[in-house]
Amino acid sequence: MRTSTRRSHRLMALAAVAALTTGVLAGCSSDSNDTSSNSSGGTSKGKTTLTVGTFGVFGYKQAGLYDEYMKLHPNITIKEDVTTRTDVYWPKVLTRLQAGAGTDDIQAIEVGNITEAVQTQADKFVDLGKDVDKTQWLSWKNAQATTKDGKQIGLGTDTGPMAICYRKDLFKKAGLPTDRTQLANLWKGDWSKYADVGKDYMKKAPKGTKFVDSASSVYNAAIGGESQRYYDKDGNVIWDKSTGVKAAWNAAMDVATSNMSAKLKQFDPTWDQGFANASFATVACPAWMMGYIQEKAGDSGKGNWDVAAAPTAANWGGSFLGVPTASKHQADAVALAKWLTAPEQQEKVFAKQASFPSTPAAYPNLKPAAATTAYFSNAPITQIFSDSAKTIPVQTFGIKDQPIGTAITDVGILQVEQKGKTPAQGWSAATKEIKDVLGQ
Repeated sequence: MRTSTRRSHRLMALAAVAALTTGVLAGCSSDSNDTSSNSSGGTSKGKTTLTVGTFGVFGYKQAGLYDEYMKLHPNITIKEDVTTRTDVYWPKVLTRLQAGAGTDDIQAIEVGNITEAVQTQADKFVDLGKDVDKTQWLSWKNAQATTKDGKQIGLGTDTGPMAICYRKDLFKKAGLPTDRTQLANLWKGDWSKYADVGKDYMKKAPKGTKFVDSASSVYNAAIGGESQRYYDKDGNVIWDKSTGVKAAWNAAMDVATSNMSAKLKQFDPTWDQGFANASFATVACPAWMMGYIQEKAGDSGKGNWDVAAAPTAANWGGSFLGVPTASKHQADAVALAKWLTAPEQQEKVFAKQASFPSTPAAYPNLKPAAATTAYFSNAPITQIFSDSAKTIPVQTFGIKDQPIGTAITDVGILQVEQKGKTPAQGWSAATKEIKDVLGQ
């Protein structure tokens, strides 16, 4: 699932405290007739209610996986605990982990948070690597969730290979090509070329529309294709010297300092409404975004959205499922986590909403749903995302990866895009916020 691009670390912490005080014990559901689990296969006696804590749209409910599992295990009831805002979700989970109470039986962990979870919260999670065939998952995916002493605290869900989703109806009205291959060639290899297409779009843009949803989305897509991010391989913070950050920042500034951005904050209600109103023509589109577009744009987007290769191969997002030790139903929760992340289930989620699996065994069988294919103008979705996934660079993540990225997007870029500050002023604001996050 998706990487968050949210507001400041301080607000995140406040949100977590508020969430804790209003319901710290709301997470681990337990029925009065439940007895403790007695095997790693999750064969509890009586009736057990398992809660699955997620952010955004994971696709398990939409693909009918919860219903399927409950039919296979009549003693299990599954309830999904969804936190819409990811900037609220992880701080809330951290607070509850530290309190030793209130966690869900299964907690989703976004890739931007996995290093923090591994380095500071590993003792709060069950080791899920003991009884699984680890070769089911991409080796680099397993490594992200594994401690130095070999404890694996999460099982991989999706990954986020990158494309560009675009409204071909708006492109046509703007006098631009609508063919996905032709567009991909126009911006291939450089996000500045993508911005050049945006400038051409704005010359004849349909009334009330912009080329792209936000400069922050361009930043996240661009940084997802850079091998050097915020930390080096030794765990040292290098964000201010990173060539990857500089390239992604410059790409975002191309957008922020022009008239091509709708200036929307991703995952806010106004952004959702932008999909419904067709107020922007393109969006940086990791595989998981396709399900989000279908849900938010609705029937009006069917056949109008299309998919083209992104300027560079990149990964944005991806998640894990972990089982907190605070769960009262550990064996049942572990069994469910294993089942939800198995290749067969990842295939079903992909078929429903194109979330790209982290299990290579699923790749030969990937078939997007007919409805999804039709929605996106019969684009060769599997090929586009597979081609991207094969050439994504290896990236190093650090313990404060997510708040550093959030400071750049929600403070630095926002200053330029929404408040009219210069790129230098935006960078200065981001720098101040990041130093606060790092305690410098």
